[in-house]
Amino acid sequence: MSTDKIRRRLENQLPAEIVCFLGELAMDLRVEKTEKAIRNAFLELRAKRPLEKISVKELCQLACINKSTFYAHYRDVYDLSDCLEGETVASILDSLPREREYSVQSVEQFTRDLCLAFAAHISLINILFSGKEQNRLSVYLEHSLKTVIFEKYPAFAADVEKNILLSYCIQGAYHAYVNNPNADTATLVDVIGTISRTLGPLWRV
Repeated sequence: MSTDKIRRRLENQLPAEIVCFLGELAMDLRVEKTEKAIRNAFLELRAKRPLEKISVKELCQLACINKSTFYAHYRDVYDLSDCLEGETVASILDSLPREREYSVQSVEQFTRDLCLAFAAHISLINILFSGKEQNRLSVYLEHSLKTVIFEKYPAFAADVEKNILLSYCIQGAYHAYVNNPNADTATLVDVIGTISRTLGPLWRV
């Protein structure tokens, strides 16, 4: 039996509100499927070449969609990349243990947790933040983490020393991690944590 015949039979047998709900659910699933196809195609292309070398045309061909469908979701490939980058940063931040008293009680634990968060997302990091985009992740993270820390410790926002220390820990941990791909995670975490431990006395409120 065709899909149209099934739909018509359901419309005749079910209350209108249920038919409407099922229609909306089917639409949501189609949108989700399209979104997934777009993102998978982009990541496949991005893993092979710089962002500026990816065209909407080839992305659509790989995702088996037309251009109008793509533009219904994103303005261009840069908009798509920004969206995925933002989601990756949010996911990294969400993976940091919420119970930690970062920046005050243990800067060593802060950088250790940050490195472990990098490790958990390294596949996406290597794809989305490669080449010219490499520095964007550390900038995103520094801004986001400082925002969270300044909400908890407002006085830090105007404290030049604390700002420098935060920048050093975040940027240092990130670049040390991504620039040493041959080192195992445990070694990286230990070394970066040990370095950060020496900064502990500077975090006194």
